[in-house]
Amino acid sequence: MTVLVTGSRGRVGRALIDLLHARGDAVRAASRNPADLALPDGVPSLSLALDEPDTFAPALDGVTSVFLYADGAHTEAFAREAAAAGVRHIVLLSSGSVNEPGAERHPIGRSHWQAEQALAAGPVTSTFLRPGPFAANALGWAHSIKAGGTVDLPYPGAYTDPIHELDLAEAALAVLTDPARQGGAYTLGGPEALSFRDQAEQIARGTGRPVTVNPVSPEAWKESVAAYVPGHFADALLDYWRSSDGEPLALAGGVEELTGRPARTFATWVADHAADFTA
Repeated sequence: MTVLVTGSRGRVGRALIDLLHARGDAVRAASRNPADLALPDGVPSLSLALDEPDTFAPALDGVTSVFLYADGAHTEAFAREAAAAGVRHIVLLSSGSVNEPGAERHPIGRSHWQAEQALAAGPVTSTFLRPGPFAANALGWAHSIKAGGTVDLPYPGAYTDPIHELDLAEAALAVLTDPARQGGAYTLGGPEALSFRDQAEQIARGTGRPVTVNPVSPEAWKESVAAYVPGHFADALLDYWRSSDGEPLALAGGVEELTGRPARTFATWVADHAADFTA
């Protein structure tokens, strides 16, 4: 098995590379800027950009399996090139938003839905991993926590089930290496429903730094992130948080189903990333 990992600068892709390399599997790390990657000895890097179809064929040469980040606009072309190269299995990092009604029109779900549809219609066996919010989303609070120990949130009582990137990587490894699990769709989440206020409190406990949550209006939050979050995307996030404000959600059991062990807690994620909030 030779695995091509796209998005190798991402936390999930990088963790998956380490897992595959530790097993002795042949793995290639793909990125738009491969020279920027810091990889284990012996792992080759190559250029691949999911919005540049000309990079697909060279990257896929000799590959049998692919870990793919979602890009709905070009997944059909990627699937064709993968089939021509002899790829037998594609694992797509999709999104739990695909499970929601109207995902094909949703600002967050649409690209993932399009990617799933393109792969499902193609000739290569494909498996879809549908995670909920990443625990690493909390890194968006790191600057303000380090600067003043505060987090501005429009819906502090909104619940999510944040998932550790290592759990996603191990779930991907499971479906890449077990033919019995290939071809399905798995919804993945963390082991507990936590409000944003709960998450901030766990960051405070895990880092030893006080963290104060400042409730702000949705409009103020949207304005504060306008430089890096498109307006329609921000609106979708606000709608999602509003719908889960004070309402713990049902938990997904996909991590334990695939890996045979419970998902890591948010407290574990905080311990793993404490330096990001303190350094």
